Amino acid sequence: MRFSMSSRPRGLVLSIRIAASLAAIPLALCLASTPSHALSEIQREDLPSPVAPPVSNDAVPGTTVPMPDPLGSKPSDNNPPAEDSDRSEPEVPAGSGGITSPRADPDAPPPEVIYDLGKLPEPVKRMHGLIVEACKSGDIEKLRPLIGQGNQMVQLSLSDIEGDPILFLKGLSGDSDGQEILAILEEVLSAGYVHVDVGTPQELYVWPYFFALPLDKLDPKQRVELFKLVTATDYDDMKQFGAYIFYRVGITPAGQWMFFVAGD
Repeated sequence: MRFSMSSRPRGLVLSIRIAASLAAIPLALCLASTPSHALSEIQREDLPSPVAPPVSNDAVPGTTVPMPDPLGSKPSDNNPPAEDSDRSEPEVPAGSGGITSPRADPDAPPPEVIYDLGKLPEPVKRMHGLIVEACKSGDIEKLRPLIGQGNQMVQLSLSDIEGDPILFLKGLSGDSDGQEILAILEEVLSAGYVHVDVGTPQELYVWPYFFALPLDKLDPKQRVELFKLVTATDYDDMKQFGAYIFYRVGITPAGQWMFFVAGD
Protein backbone atom coordinates (compact mmCIF):
# COMPACT_ATOMS: atom_id res chain seq x y z
CA MET A 1 0.00 0.00 0.00
CA ARG A 2 1.42 3.39 -0.99
CA PHE A 3 0.39 6.57 0.80
CA SER A 4 1.12 9.72 -1.15
CA MET A 5 2.30 12.70 0.84
CA SER A 6 0.20 14.81 -1.56
CA SER A 7 -2.98 13.37 -0.02
CA ARG A 8 -4.06 12.73 3.57
CA PRO A 9 -2.20 11.61 5.58
CA ARG A 10 1.33 12.22 4.33
CA GLY A 11 4.37 13.58 6.23
CA LEU A 12 4.82 17.32 6.39
CA VAL A 13 2.36 18.25 3.64
CA LEU A 14 -0.20 16.04 5.41
CA SER A 15 0.35 17.70 8.78
CA ILE A 16 0.02 21.20 7.28
CA ARG A 17 -3.21 20.32 5.47
CA ILE A 18 -4.65 18.68 8.54
CA ALA A 19 -3.86 21.74 10.66
CA ALA A 20 -5.57 24.01 8.14
CA SER A 21 -8.69 21.87 7.98
CA LEU A 22 -8.98 21.35 11.73
CA ALA A 23 -8.69 25.07 12.40
CA ALA A 24 -11.98 25.55 10.56
CA ILE A 25 -13.93 22.96 12.46
CA PRO A 26 -15.84 24.31 15.48
CA LEU A 27 -15.07 22.83 18.86
CA ALA A 28 -18.68 21.77 19.13
CA LEU A 29 -18.26 19.44 16.13
CA CYS A 30 -15.22 17.86 17.79
CA LEU A 31 -17.23 17.32 20.97
CA ALA A 32 -20.05 15.77 19.00
CA SER A 33 -17.66 13.38 17.25
CA THR A 34 -16.23 11.87 20.43
CA PRO A 35 -16.13 8.11 19.69
CA SER A 36 -18.60 5.92 21.50
CA HIS A 37 -17.02 2.60 20.57
CA ALA A 38 -16.33 0.03 23.24
CA LEU A 39 -12.78 -0.10 24.53
CA SER A 40 -10.40 -2.76 23.26
CA GLU A 41 -10.96 -6.29 24.48
CA ILE A 42 -7.23 -6.60 25.09
CA GLN A 43 -6.83 -7.34 28.80
CA ARG A 44 -4.52 -5.37 31.02
CA GLU A 45 -2.47 -8.43 31.94
CA ASP A 46 -1.77 -9.10 28.22
CA LEU A 47 -0.08 -5.76 27.72
CA PRO A 48 3.67 -5.23 28.12
CA SER A 49 4.53 -3.02 31.09
CA PRO A 50 4.26 -0.07 31.46
CA VAL A 51 1.24 0.54 29.19
CA ALA A 52 -1.31 2.57 31.09
CA PRO A 53 -5.05 1.82 31.30
CA PRO A 54 -7.41 3.38 28.77
CA VAL A 55 -8.52 6.93 29.20
CA SER A 56 -12.11 8.07 29.44
CA ASN A 57 -14.02 8.64 26.24
CA ASP A 58 -15.13 11.96 27.71
CA ALA A 59 -11.80 13.62 26.96
CA VAL A 60 -12.09 16.66 24.72
CA PRO A 61 -9.75 16.83 21.71
CA GLY A 62 -7.51 19.81 21.11
CA THR A 63 -8.60 22.38 18.61
CA THR A 64 -5.36 22.54 16.64
CA VAL A 65 -2.85 20.09 15.22
CA PRO A 66 0.83 21.08 15.68
CA MET A 67 2.64 21.60 12.39
CA PRO A 68 6.23 20.49 11.78
CA ASP A 69 8.86 22.74 10.20
CA PRO A 70 8.46 23.48 6.46
CA LEU A 71 9.76 20.89 4.00
CA GLY A 72 13.33 21.61 2.99
CA SER A 73 14.57 22.82 6.35
CA LYS A 74 17.23 20.86 8.18
CA PRO A 75 16.30 18.70 11.15
CA SER A 76 16.47 20.87 14.23
CA ASP A 77 19.09 20.15 16.91
CA ASN A 78 17.43 22.56 19.30
CA ASN A 79 13.91 21.24 19.53
CA PRO A 80 13.80 17.95 21.48
CA PRO A 81 10.47 16.58 22.73
CA ALA A 82 9.16 18.10 25.93
CA GLU A 83 10.95 16.68 28.96
CA ASP A 84 8.97 14.71 31.49
CA SER A 85 10.89 13.40 34.47
CA ASP A 86 8.10 10.96 35.35
CA ARG A 87 8.10 9.13 32.02
CA SER A 88 10.25 6.04 31.73
CA GLU A 89 11.82 6.49 28.32
CA PRO A 90 15.23 6.36 26.66
CA GLU A 91 17.49 9.34 27.31
CA VAL A 92 17.92 11.70 24.39
CA PRO A 93 21.52 11.81 23.16
CA ALA A 94 23.12 15.24 23.20
CA GLY A 95 22.90 17.09 19.90
CA SER A 96 20.12 14.92 18.46
CA GLY A 97 16.68 16.09 17.42
CA GLY A 98 15.08 13.67 19.90
CA ILE A 99 14.41 9.96 19.80
CA THR A 100 11.77 10.42 17.08
CA SER A 101 14.09 12.24 14.68
CA PRO A 102 15.63 10.56 11.63
CA ARG A 103 19.04 9.16 12.54
CA ALA A 104 20.58 8.61 9.09
CA ASP A 105 24.30 9.37 9.20
CA PRO A 106 26.01 9.24 5.76
CA ASP A 107 29.44 8.91 7.41
CA ALA A 108 28.55 6.02 9.73
CA PRO A 109 28.13 2.35 8.81
CA PRO A 110 24.42 1.73 8.21
CA PRO A 111 22.67 -0.41 10.83
CA GLU A 112 21.52 -3.89 9.91
CA VAL A 113 18.11 -4.03 8.28
CA ILE A 114 16.12 -6.82 9.95
CA TYR A 115 12.91 -8.47 8.74
CA ASP A 116 12.73 -11.44 11.07
CA LEU A 117 10.35 -10.64 13.93
CA GLY A 118 11.70 -13.70 15.70
CA LYS A 119 14.86 -11.74 16.46
CA LEU A 120 12.91 -9.23 18.54
CA PRO A 121 12.95 -9.49 22.35
CA GLU A 122 9.71 -11.05 23.51
CA PRO A 123 8.26 -7.80 24.99
CA VAL A 124 8.92 -5.96 21.71
CA LYS A 125 7.46 -8.76 19.60
CA ARG A 126 4.36 -8.85 21.80
CA MET A 127 3.75 -5.10 21.55
CA HIS A 128 4.35 -5.21 17.78
CA GLY A 129 1.77 -7.98 17.49
CA LEU A 130 -0.80 -6.16 19.61
CA ILE A 131 -0.51 -3.00 17.50
CA VAL A 132 -0.83 -4.95 14.23
CA GLU A 133 -3.81 -6.88 15.58
CA ALA A 134 -5.54 -3.62 16.54
CA CYS A 135 -4.88 -2.20 13.07
CA LYS A 136 -6.27 -5.29 11.33
CA SER A 137 -9.48 -5.05 13.38
CA GLY A 138 -10.42 -1.80 11.63
CA ASP A 139 -11.50 -0.34 14.98
CA ILE A 140 -9.19 2.49 16.00
CA GLU A 141 -10.52 2.31 19.57
CA LYS A 142 -8.54 -0.92 19.98
CA LEU A 143 -5.37 1.22 19.98
CA ARG A 144 -6.51 3.10 23.07
CA PRO A 145 -5.16 0.65 25.71
CA LEU A 146 -1.85 0.48 23.83
CA ILE A 147 -1.48 4.25 23.55
CA GLY A 148 -2.00 4.75 27.28
CA GLN A 149 -2.43 8.10 28.98
CA GLY A 150 -0.62 10.83 30.89
CA ASN A 151 3.12 10.47 31.27
CA GLN A 152 3.06 7.01 29.71
CA MET A 153 1.13 7.97 26.55
CA VAL A 154 2.64 7.17 23.17
CA GLN A 155 4.02 10.25 21.41
CA LEU A 156 1.75 10.94 18.42
CA SER A 157 3.11 14.32 17.37
CA LEU A 158 6.46 16.09 17.37
CA SER A 159 4.73 18.69 19.54
CA ASP A 160 2.44 18.17 22.50
CA ILE A 161 -1.19 17.34 21.76
CA GLU A 162 -4.20 18.11 23.90
CA GLY A 163 -7.31 16.09 24.39
CA ASP A 164 -8.17 12.58 23.32
CA PRO A 165 -5.39 10.75 21.40
CA ILE A 166 -7.85 8.63 19.42
CA LEU A 167 -9.64 11.73 18.15
CA PHE A 168 -6.24 13.16 17.28
CA LEU A 169 -5.42 10.08 15.17
CA LYS A 170 -8.82 10.26 13.49
CA GLY A 171 -8.00 13.84 12.59
CA LEU A 172 -4.86 12.62 10.80
CA SER A 173 -6.83 10.07 8.79
CA GLY A 174 -8.46 10.73 5.46
CA ASP A 175 -11.64 9.02 6.66
CA SER A 176 -13.80 9.78 9.68
CA ASP A 177 -13.27 6.37 11.31
CA GLY A 178 -9.48 6.48 11.31
CA GLN A 179 -9.06 3.40 9.16
CA GLU A 180 -6.60 5.06 6.80
CA ILE A 181 -4.23 5.86 9.66
CA LEU A 182 -4.61 2.25 10.86
CA ALA A 183 -3.55 1.09 7.40
CA ILE A 184 -0.50 3.33 7.48
CA LEU A 185 0.47 2.11 10.95
CA GLU A 186 0.14 -1.52 9.86
CA GLU A 187 2.14 -0.89 6.68
CA VAL A 188 4.93 0.79 8.65
CA LEU A 189 5.14 -2.19 11.02
CA SER A 190 5.24 -4.57 8.05
CA ALA A 191 8.52 -3.07 6.83
CA GLY A 192 11.99 -4.06 7.95
CA TYR A 193 13.27 -2.52 11.15
CA VAL A 194 16.51 -1.37 12.76
CA HIS A 195 17.91 -1.79 16.24
CA VAL A 196 19.51 1.54 17.14
CA ASP A 197 21.62 2.85 20.03
CA VAL A 198 22.26 -0.67 21.25
CA GLY A 199 23.43 -0.87 24.85
CA THR A 200 22.54 2.75 25.64
CA PRO A 201 19.62 4.26 27.60
CA GLN A 202 18.04 5.37 24.30
CA GLU A 203 18.07 1.88 22.72
CA LEU A 204 15.11 1.37 20.38
CA TYR A 205 13.62 -0.87 17.73
CA VAL A 206 12.36 1.39 14.93
CA TRP A 207 10.10 0.76 11.91
CA PRO A 208 10.61 1.34 9.03
CA TYR A 209 14.36 0.96 8.62
CA PHE A 210 14.52 4.05 6.38
CA PHE A 211 14.58 5.96 9.67
CA ALA A 212 18.29 5.15 10.00
CA LEU A 213 19.53 4.88 6.39
CA PRO A 214 20.61 7.68 4.03
CA LEU A 215 17.90 7.77 1.38
CA ASP A 216 20.32 8.50 -1.46
CA LYS A 217 22.12 5.22 -0.71
CA LEU A 218 19.10 2.93 -0.90
CA ASP A 219 19.49 0.09 -3.38
CA PRO A 220 16.76 -0.71 -5.96
CA LYS A 221 15.13 -3.34 -3.73
CA GLN A 222 14.99 -0.91 -0.81
CA ARG A 223 13.51 1.83 -2.97
CA VAL A 224 10.70 -0.53 -4.01
CA GLU A 225 10.01 -1.15 -0.32
CA LEU A 226 10.00 2.60 0.34
CA PHE A 227 7.51 3.18 -2.48
CA LYS A 228 5.02 1.00 -0.61
CA LEU A 229 4.80 3.90 1.84
CA VAL A 230 5.43 7.02 -0.25
CA THR A 231 5.56 8.10 -3.89
CA ALA A 232 8.64 8.62 -6.03
CA THR A 233 8.05 12.37 -5.83
CA ASP A 234 7.97 12.16 -2.04
CA TYR A 235 11.22 10.21 -2.18
CA ASP A 236 12.90 12.98 -4.18
CA ASP A 237 11.59 15.60 -1.74
CA MET A 238 12.89 13.66 1.26
CA LYS A 239 16.29 13.19 -0.39
CA GLN A 240 16.53 16.97 -0.72
CA PHE A 241 15.54 17.31 2.91
CA GLY A 242 18.13 14.73 3.87
CA ALA A 243 16.10 12.13 5.77
CA TYR A 244 13.03 9.91 5.83
CA ILE A 245 10.29 11.97 7.48
CA PHE A 246 7.15 9.91 6.93
CA TYR A 247 5.55 7.86 9.73
CA ARG A 248 7.78 5.76 12.01
CA VAL A 249 7.27 3.66 15.12
CA GLY A 250 9.65 3.16 18.05
CA ILE A 251 9.45 0.46 20.74
CA THR A 252 11.87 0.05 23.65
CA PRO A 253 13.52 -3.31 24.46
CA ALA A 254 11.12 -3.53 27.44
CA GLY A 255 8.16 -3.43 25.05
CA GLN A 256 7.03 0.15 25.61
CA TRP A 257 5.56 1.79 22.52
CA MET A 258 7.28 5.17 22.46
CA PHE A 259 6.13 7.00 19.32
CA PHE A 260 4.15 6.98 16.09
CA VAL A 261 4.98 10.25 14.36
CA ALA A 262 5.69 11.88 11.02
CA GLY A 263 7.64 15.01 10.19
CA ASP A 264 11.07 16.36 11.04
